[in-house]
Amino acid sequence: MTVQDTPPAGTTRHDDFAELHRRVSDAGLLRRRPLYYTCRSAALFAALALLLARFVTLGASWWQLCLAPLLALVLGQLALLGHDIAHRAVFADRRTTDLAGILLGNLVVGMSYGWWVADHNRHHAHPNREGHDPAADAVLFARTVEQAQRTRGLRRLVARHQAELFFPLLSLQALGLVAATCLTLTRGTVRYPALERTLAALHYALAVALLAAVLSPLQALAFAALCGAVLGVYLGCIFAPNHKGMPMTGPDAERADFLRRQVLPSRNLRAGRFVHFVFGGLGYQIEHHLFPAMPVAALRPASHIVRAYCAEVGVPYCEAGLVASFRAILRDLREVGRSIAAGPGRPEAGAAGVAGAVLEAETAPERLPEPEAAR
Repeated sequence: MTVQDTPPAGTTRHDDFAELHRRVSDAGLLRRRPLYYTCRSAALFAALALLLARFVTLGASWWQLCLAPLLALVLGQLALLGHDIAHRAVFADRRTTDLAGILLGNLVVGMSYGWWVADHNRHHAHPNREGHDPAADAVLFARTVEQAQRTRGLRRLVARHQAELFFPLLSLQALGLVAATCLTLTRGTVRYPALERTLAALHYALAVALLAAVLSPLQALAFAALCGAVLGVYLGCIFAPNHKGMPMTGPDAERADFLRRQVLPSRNLRAGRFVHFVFGGLGYQIEHHLFPAMPVAALRPASHIVRAYCAEVGVPYCEAGLVASFRAILRDLREVGRSIAAGPGRPEAGAAGVAGAVLEAETAPERLPEPEAAR
């Protein structure tokens, strides 16, 4: 993946996004889609209910391990639904958004809604910017030579071989979400600590009770481990193509407007409807970053408008197939890993995460709404 250059400071037009917003709005693509989300929610909860019913009727059998990946996929889809709720693509009312997000995130999925909103706000505000975007400073992967050189011990060994360990490391993502949820709720740094703690505790209590009541201890452990691993790989594979292997934005970046800051570090998937369904619509990452509150069903038609407009104003618009995206990710991770053996004085070329196009924000991005209790 080649590094996309940022226009020199002073050459960007700060009204570019306003014009794009007008065109997308005039096309009716920013309107909420209540029927779409009603049908999607009903289908997902029906699938979850069927899986749980089958889990109970199947009993203490090792065939339960066939259900674990299916449960992970449904939980992943429910997490993606929670993502849309948090972006206010579903409900206009802030209180309703918070309540629905907490119920779905903490009770159903088992992940702190408040923690995720704060974390995701930072990502949208500074995509691929080291030191600001949590996804660019992830524990599992070194995204830049500087990050790789700072690693020590086992972490350094893992970083050196991170391309080869990419998919096994993704299996730990769900465990990381559980750890982040526990730490956040213990510290009480969310907006509704009592509600979030109660619902998260209820989620894990019900999960443990169900596993203990139906399966043997060894079967329960295997089921939980497999479900968690598949969920981690699933969520990791959804989010990885969006920004990994794309230009990193440094702390001393040139100033760029909102349009360029969101488009340049993002990659769209060139794929069919089924792949975009599996990815929860986030394969249209450029459109999602430009219009976070846009319903998933509108992202595909919006991509035609955004692609044409980017060509009109001279902003590179990156699209790649699914296989090509993962090849670019692995190539970038491999280049960064090799820099550990090369030493800090030796430059590595060819990786977007290493070379890093620098961008800096001059305008504030759209953010997830913070829970109303914070105001």
